[in-house]
Parts: sequence; structure tokens; C-alpha cells
Amino acid sequence: MKYNKIIIRNIPGIPEIQPGNDISKIIIESLKKNRIKLRNKDVLVITQKIISKAEDRLIHINSIKLTSKAIKLSKSINKNPLLTQLILNESKRIIQKKPGVIITETHHGFICANSGIDKSNIPENYYCLLPINPDKSAKKIRLILEKEHSVKLGIIISDTFGRPFRSGQTDVAIGVSGINPLLNYKGIKDSYNKNINVTSIAIADELASSAELVLGKISNSPIALIRGYDFISSTKNSKLLIMPKNKSLFS
Repeated sequence: MKYNKIIIRNIPGIPEIQPGNDISKIIIESLKKNRIKLRNKDVLVITQKIISKAEDRLIHINSIKLTSKAIKLSKSINKNPLLTQLILNESKRIIQKKPGVIITETHHGFICANSGIDKSNIPENYYCLLPINPDKSAKKIRLILEKEHSVKLGIIISDTFGRPFRSGQTDVAIGVSGINPLLNYKGIKDSYNKNINVTSIAIADELASSAELVLGKISNSPIALIRGYDFISSTKNSKLLIMPKNKSLFS
């Protein structure tokens, strides 16, 4: 009998990230300190927060310019007007709102609460915005690490999202490089020799979610290494994971 084995481990020793830091260089140094040599088809899952910090996506509350639209909306749903303003700035449209909650479509096309903005693990009086282009950030890191270790890698930038009709949150891929984010089983025979017609597995999301098990929110360990998953190399990115509006039943 053949056994499939996947190893998921965190990479300890990542320092506090500052604006302008080179995440690739920091990863290379941390791998050396931990005596880790990357192998072909390794996947690195990197939390969005350190990418946002390195790319200077932290916004001080004093730099937020309030508009009448944000003030009016914040009053109607009993939400902080400064946060409300940032949510509007970072979104294409509001999907749904109720007291204390705004669900938006971000400029990236993600559907999430508060346009992905939060205040966790950052200094007081700051908000953290999503990276402007997480796919580009992932690709930049991948190319540098592949050159350093002479291997082909998958890089995933993850963030924590809620899910429609499900309680709790899970990590998903908001940036992808080097790995096909979807695994399409269409046309493949199942165990009863019937064609599989519609099953498409969100591989990048599943890898991001599994990595969160060794990262957590308070462990100060923002990068995970996944080894043993034989992914399909691809130039595709996270855009494949966004449901087209003409196929969505809920947009």
C-alpha cells in the first residue's frame, strides 16, 4: 500500500518586520539559521501581515481623511468612522452591511469583511491594509528563493477570511506564484468509472489553511514550509480563485 505524507512546519526566528525589509532575504537567513535546505516542489506559505508591513501598508489614524460618506455610513451601522473610511478606500463596492459589519469587494476582487483591514499584531493607532498586489509579491519572493536554492517552488500569501454560511474563519490564498491554485478533476474517472464533471479543488486555499495549523495568530511565526505535496507548476495566480460574477449565485 502506498502512503502519502505531507510535512508542515513553521520556520522560526523571523524578526519583527519593518517597512522596506526584504522578505526574501529574511527567509533565506532564517532557513540558514534553522539548517533548512529547500527542495524541489516545496511550498512556502507566508502570512499577509508581514508582506503588508514590509510594503509599508500600515496606516496611522492621523493620516486618514474622513469623508461625509464614511461618517454617514459609520453612524448608520455603529462602526468606527476612521475604519469605515479605510474600508471604503480599499473597496470596489459594498456587498452587505449591518451594525458593526461591512462586507466588501476589494480592489483585488476579494469578498471579505472590512476590506481585509485589521489591527492585530501591529503598533497602536495603526491599521493594516492588504498588499496592493499579493500575486506580484509572491512571484518576487519565489524567483529569488528559486535562484538561491536551485529548485522550483510554490509561494502562497495567506490571510484569514470568514466563509458564507459557515461559522469560524480559515486562512485562504490571496497571493499565489509557481503553483496552479486549482486542481481540476473534470473528465477524470471516479472509483466507479464515471466521469467527474464539475469538481475543482482550491489547492492554494487548502495549503494556506493547513499551514495555519502550525502558525496561529499569536505564535509570532509567520511562515510555514509544506513539503511532500506534488503540486502542478503554473504561471497562474490567485485570480483563478475568485468566482466570476456571471457564475456567482450570491453577488
